[in-house]
Amino acid sequence: MLKRVFMAPDPGRTRLRFAARAVLGIALAVALCGLAGHSLAGAVTGGLAALLALFTVTDATVRGQAVTTALLPVVGLPVLTAAAELHDHPVARDLTFLAVVGAGVYARRWGPRGHSLGVFAFMTFFVAQFLHATTDQLLQLYAAVLLSVLAAAAVRFGLWCYERRMPPPAVPAPPGGTGLARVTTRQAIQATAGAGFALVVGQLVSGQRWYWAVGATWWIFVNTTSRGETLVRGFRRLLGTVIGIGLGLLVAMPVHGDPAVTAALAAVCVFGIFYTAAVSYTWMMLWVTLLAGLLYGLLGVLGPDLLALRLAETGVGALGAAVAVILVLPVTTHSVTDAWIRRALRCVHACAVETARRLAGAPDADPAPRVAELEQLLARVRLSVAPLVHPLNPMRGRRRRARHVLDLLDDCAREIRGLVAVAADPVASHDTRLATACRRVEAAVEALTEGRDIATHPEGLPHAEPALVHLHGLERALTELARPLRTPSGSPLVGA
Repeated sequence: MLKRVFMAPDPGRTRLRFAARAVLGIALAVALCGLAGHSLAGAVTGGLAALLALFTVTDATVRGQAVTTALLPVVGLPVLTAAAELHDHPVARDLTFLAVVGAGVYARRWGPRGHSLGVFAFMTFFVAQFLHATTDQLLQLYAAVLLSVLAAAAVRFGLWCYERRMPPPAVPAPPGGTGLARVTTRQAIQATAGAGFALVVGQLVSGQRWYWAVGATWWIFVNTTSRGETLVRGFRRLLGTVIGIGLGLLVAMPVHGDPAVTAALAAVCVFGIFYTAAVSYTWMMLWVTLLAGLLYGLLGVLGPDLLALRLAETGVGALGAAVAVILVLPVTTHSVTDAWIRRALRCVHACAVETARRLAGAPDADPAPRVAELEQLLARVRLSVAPLVHPLNPMRGRRRRARHVLDLLDDCAREIRGLVAVAADPVASHDTRLATACRRVEAAVEALTEGRDIATHPEGLPHAEPALVHLHGLERALTELARPLRTPSGSPLVGA
């Protein structure tokens, strides 16, 4: 896990810039709230609003990101009003919270914008419970949210908009089109059921901190689709919380809420959250837990008992998510994994087509965007296969086979990247041997996705020709993929 975080590739230092900009944007938001005379509750609300504006908004274009950021208060302020108005009406408050959970998950069917707005709505209700917000605080909290979102937007779109110099990310649409609608409907029902379980049991554990259980259930459902993904994410959240609580005992408690030290440590936590989010959910949760401990220190309530309660409520939330995905309209790991693998293979095919056109001299042929899309698809495959390769998976045959599939897909991606690099060389642009070999790869992918036999041509591929070596490696990887992907249902991988 350490190696994955500290040695994970960061092309263009995107994660580093993402994390550094977050620290700058959130620090500016909190500073402005302080200068405006807001209370600690206002500063915490503003800091969270800025964090969400910088973290959850993931539209493909800068313009789209700006629109979504502008819409965050439109969604968040009414939810904040409802949470404050219902502070003294527990039953109505709880039912409204569950409605926000269901609506927030259901909104994911509208893509990144729906996801961002759903998260912001949920976290606005959550922070109202965290701060025990009441109606007399609303005007200050409104101002904090608006000021902080504006500060985050100024940093993101004005001071440091590094995305303007980057091509739009290739974000693959979930497979199945209408399937996304079905999955989001299922997940909305699952998340509401899991949150209901967490809410009831969480209140039995603690009448004051029950919302941690609901929050754990919510975040476990974020960016997951299948039953297996959700269970693995729940385990990682619990593990990250345990480690974060240990750090809280060593780091947060000795600080005793000192504002200057707490602010410095909170900046480190924010950087850690943003820098590790893309590579390790466990590490992200470690930083989130430590940040929560620091905030409780500022509020003057941090202690070993509170940290133990945090762990218990997280366990309740993880259990709620697990019960929901197992019993309520489950989405199997196999169905999701199979769809993403087929999408990745079709993208390999598209990369080969564009490369062949490039080698044939087509002026508009550009395989680079396809390669970027392939990287995104492989990341999604790894996420969907994670339950099968997890060390706690007792089915060793499935685990070995899933790892073999991932290794072969990584081989395909590596050979494609090398092939595209060679095709970009003007000297190699009109080599008919390479174009012919690319067409063979196209045929191999078609045969693999359609269930036909793959005809390989290992002869005539001299190692002195780099492009042909890449093509030979790609054909070999595709041929080896045929066996694990075609094994009948009920096999170690397909029946997962």
